[in-house]
Amino acid sequence: MIFLYLNSDKMGDGDPELGKKLLKSFLSELLASNTKIDFVGCVNSGINLTTEGSDVLEILKEFEKRGTKIATCGTCLKHYGKTEKLLIGQIGTMKMTVEIMTKADKVIRVN
Repeated sequence: MIFLYLNSDKMGDGDPELGKKLLKSFLSELLASNTKIDFVGCVNSGINLTTEGSDVLEILKEFEKRGTKIATCGTCLKHYGKTEKLLIGQIGTMKMTVEIMTKADKVIRVN
């Protein structure tokens, strides 16, 4: 099982807009590679990827069509006031994250 762990809505440090473009490009290339991603977990500012205003929502929808499960941290959604703005996947828990991460054959973490 491959777990894609997204703990930010951008890739790398530095200019935030560049980081968002890089993450979008990474997700597009990962989708195009036809690598089977079993689970995507979004935490901290990574919740912006699955909520209203996301620049990568269509990419994530394509992953979901291919069978990828997507979960967004419920504590994070609540913290940022975005629980009602979740547009894809389910609300997840830290317990779920730990279980998936410890069972995964590979964890891809983008920072």
